[in-house]
Amino acid sequence: MLDQLKRMAVLATVVEQGSFVAAARKLRSTTSAVSQQIRALERDMGVTLLHRSTRRLALTPAGARFHEGCAAMLAAAQQAQNQLLQLRDAPEGELRVAAAVGFGRHLGPALAPLLAAHPGLRLHLEVDDGFSDLLALRIDLALRYGRLPDSAWVAQKIGHKSMALYAAPAYLARHGAPASLDDLAQHQWLALGPETESPRTLHLLGAQGAGQGQPVELMPPAPRVSSNNQFSLQQLCEAGLGLALLSPSDIEESLQLGRLLRVMPAWQPPPLPVWALSPQRDAQPAKVRHAIEALRQHFAALPA
Repeated sequence: MLDQLKRMAVLATVVEQGSFVAAARKLRSTTSAVSQQIRALERDMGVTLLHRSTRRLALTPAGARFHEGCAAMLAAAQQAQNQLLQLRDAPEGELRVAAAVGFGRHLGPALAPLLAAHPGLRLHLEVDDGFSDLLALRIDLALRYGRLPDSAWVAQKIGHKSMALYAAPAYLARHGAPASLDDLAQHQWLALGPETESPRTLHLLGAQGAGQGQPVELMPPAPRVSSNNQFSLQQLCEAGLGLALLSPSDIEESLQLGRLLRVMPAWQPPPLPVWALSPQRDAQPAKVRHAIEALRQHFAALPA
């Protein structure tokens, strides 16, 4: 059956091109091979399909009727191929994204232009600071930052999140602002954990002055409060419960309103890498490729 369909496609191509030579060129074959396919088709069908001469080809009456079906078959196959290529190259269908809470304010600006440009694309968002069963949720793309647990998912670095130490004015009024690295050990700490795999050691880089670029490692006291949710950690910090490592891009409104203040500006943690995770597969769907590129451009445009 497959050989028969192939021969029907060859016949449609011969008629379309007007000669065996032109058909062979389009099919990337030889004139002899094309002629053999037509002869085999005529033998199988038990009827002459083409009148051949040195100058031209002409369909027989039976060949003309049979050719209509062959041409329709070839056109349908071409349409199916074009639709598949469109699905491969254009983002369509439902894009299922899992993101940490801290990414919530980034997803709108990053993905809204993509959704506007492609009406066939839909978005479903799962917000979770932990590492859920992404396969069970049928997630196409997961966004995480910092250290990643071992998994079979493919991780691509798409940007970074700058981090800094913050505290509420009320906390600093009660406990004073730390003036040196040694002072940090005397303060109460708020931390992400344990599911987020946040490091126990605090890494800092000198941001200005004599210590610029100098790395230090500190072991802060055990956190008084911990949470696996970044937004909850921010709220706890604003409530005056201690110092917290937060990303400036996540707390712009709180900084503008004075609900949080930068602590120890001469020292800054190194930025956390931002990762796009997708299932292990040979080729990513267009919707995933386009979403990753949109997010990459968004994070590249963020202030340091």
